[in-house]
Parts: sequence; C-alpha cells; structure tokens
Amino acid sequence: MKTTNKMKTIQKTLKHFLMLIMAFGLVYSCDFEKTEEGELPEMDVDVSADYEEGELPEYDVDWADVNIGTTTKTIEVPKVVVVMEEETVEVPTIDVDMPDSDEEKVERTLMIEAEVTGKEHDIEIEQIWASGKTLHVIAELEELGTDIGEQTLRVQDQVTLNAPDLDVRYYIVGERPERVFNSRYTYVSSMQDLENKIGDHDVIYTK
Repeated sequence: MKTTNKMKTIQKTLKHFLMLIMAFGLVYSCDFEKTEEGELPEMDVDVSADYEEGELPEYDVDWADVNIGTTTKTIEVPKVVVVMEEETVEVPTIDVDMPDSDEEKVERTLMIEAEVTGKEHDIEIEQIWASGKTLHVIAELEELGTDIGEQTLRVQDQVTLNAPDLDVRYYIVGERPERVFNSRYTYVSSMQDLENKIGDHDVIYTK
C-alpha cells in the first residue's frame, strides 16, 4: 500500500516537471511584437562623493598651416630728441617777383632739418636755385667734432620766402644719418651731382 502511494507521488512529480518543460518550450518558441516604445524611468542622482579633476582630451585639428614668426620693418617710434633751444636770430628773406604774373605773393618759411646721433652736426642752406616755377633749396650737412653719445640732436636752418605759389624741393649735400626722420629729404653727394640732375637753373640765393 505504501509502495503504491509512493509511486503515485513520483508519477505526479514527473508529470508536473514535464508540464513545466513544455511551458518553457512554448514561451521561447513564440514571436514577440513590440507594440509601444518604452523608456527608462527618470531619476535624480545626487553624487556627493569626493573626486579628482580629470584632463580634457587633446585634439589634432586639420584646418590650415599656421606659422607664427617675426619680420623686420623700419617704423617711426617715439624717442627722446634733444632739440636746439629757441633763439632770436636773423633769418634771410627772399622776395620773388615773377614776370608777367599778377598772383599775390605769400610769405612762407623754407625749413630744412636733420636728426643726428653720435657726433654733433651743423646744417645750413647754402643756395636756392630756380628752374621754371620750381625752387630747389640746397643745404649742406657737416659733421662736427663734438661727441653727443646716444642723444639725438635735431639741427635746422631756414629762410623766409615771399613769392607766388611755387613748387619747392629740398636737397641736402652730405651723408644721410641713419634715422627715419631723414627720409623726407633727398640727399646728394655733391653740388656737381645735383647740377647734373637738375640741369639749367638760376641761382637766386647764396649764403
């Protein structure tokens, strides 16, 4: 009797086990169709743990070749300049009357300057030539013996002109000092070179 009951219990267990196997087989053999997009629930996370700073990643960007360098240029920069003190002096005055001209004469100052360093210099307007309606103001720059070191000295000379409107050009006989300021005038090596350049002219002023 006991053996029969025991056998029945084993049979029920096996039957239940086989039913479970069949059930799992049905589940895994089914095709599932998604009917709605799902999404994860939103969560607020508060991280209060200590952390160490990281490093941003480095990137190599392909765009263009960029070369940074320097170039040498001559520019005007502010410098301390020692200028001659003002003095009351006699300035030559030139009065010009153009033939067959009713133009009103205007007073103007013809000034010529140079900036020098190292040695003291002197500059003087030696002659003024006229060719047509052009005046050529010619000065001579002479180096003197006095040493002025690193100081910069600006020397000048001038005459007063009373004349109708005329074109005026400036020349300096001598070696051009190495300062940008001196580029505003034309330097020549000698009077003879200037005569060859200008050609026929009348000397209207000699110092």
